[in-house]
Amino acid sequence: MGKLCAIDLFAGCGGLSKGLMDAGYEILVGIDNDKASLDTFALNHNGAVALNADLFDRETFKVVDKIVGERTIDVVIAGPPCQGFSLTGPRNFDDERNKLYLAVFETVKKYKPKAVIIENVPGMAALYKGEIQAEIIKRFNKLGYNIESNVLCAADYGVPQMRKRLIFMGIRKDVGKPSIPKSTNASKNYVTCRQAIGDLPPRINEIGIGEDIYTTEPFTEYQRKMRGDCNILYNHVATQHKQFVIDVISQVPEGCNYKSLPKGVGESRKFNEAWTRYHGDKPSKTIDTGHRNHFHYEYNRVPTIRENARLQSFPDDFVFCGNKTQQNRQVGNAVPPLLGYHLGKHIQKILLKSGEKGDG
Repeated sequence: MGKLCAIDLFAGCGGLSKGLMDAGYEILVGIDNDKASLDTFALNHNGAVALNADLFDRETFKVVDKIVGERTIDVVIAGPPCQGFSLTGPRNFDDERNKLYLAVFETVKKYKPKAVIIENVPGMAALYKGEIQAEIIKRFNKLGYNIESNVLCAADYGVPQMRKRLIFMGIRKDVGKPSIPKSTNASKNYVTCRQAIGDLPPRINEIGIGEDIYTTEPFTEYQRKMRGDCNILYNHVATQHKQFVIDVISQVPEGCNYKSLPKGVGESRKFNEAWTRYHGDKPSKTIDTGHRNHFHYEYNRVPTIRENARLQSFPDDFVFCGNKTQQNRQVGNAVPPLLGYHLGKHIQKILLKSGEKGDG
């Protein structure tokens, strides 16, 4: 099979498309409206165009057409926000507040790709007792696509993180039938935090710089996979906490949160994720966007960008642009590339079985 070509809508820094790229796809364009995310996308996707555009503006299609040229868009991937649905409900699906999701339907309608992947928060599956999910499937059916959907846990696909995402997998009806890829980790022998990031410099007495070198050899297969041929350590800069924050973190046992703190300590934060210390021998919780609620399993600090990127399965040569706040948001909002890789490989198998080929 030749290379399948894909475009990424609401691309962010491009975690999902990075996974497809690693699976052998050619990523043609990533569309978003956040400059720092687009800078990161452009730097890490082998010449794919990072396009700052409004997907609800039909002029955007003209720009995409010029970028794509004579090539065929085989796959459309997207991670549109779904906030509008919680306000409008299934009966007002076409409300202006849902325009970002509606833009995905318009894109699929125009380019008629062989396959579609949409990802979103797992809570969307239960929204209005599943009516939103059902409506999305119904609309894709009308566009000529068979759709399967399920909530997947990234840890089941080799990612050292208990991150769950709702995945819609669509295959054009004349091409074949979709299915959700089975877990690659049936034994639930998950990659742990220590196995993922334990080889990285501790950053205890030094904050670190933007580019650095490794100080130890990798000691797990996952660490070797993340390093690849990279010999420069990017984005591994520690946060300099105030002493009172360090004092609180130091009292949280491994794998625990604010509930394990002594009375009167850390009471400024009392919610589910507050003062959470990762457990070194378990996968991490869902990486957040930098709210400083999660802490290293051993050190009294929040994880660095590189540590969180590792826990998201971004390889070490994937460099994040922007300031630290922007980088945290990019990492936290991304689909783990390793999950994207398995989704991409699964589509390849479906298309190969149907006799469909890419352009490459």
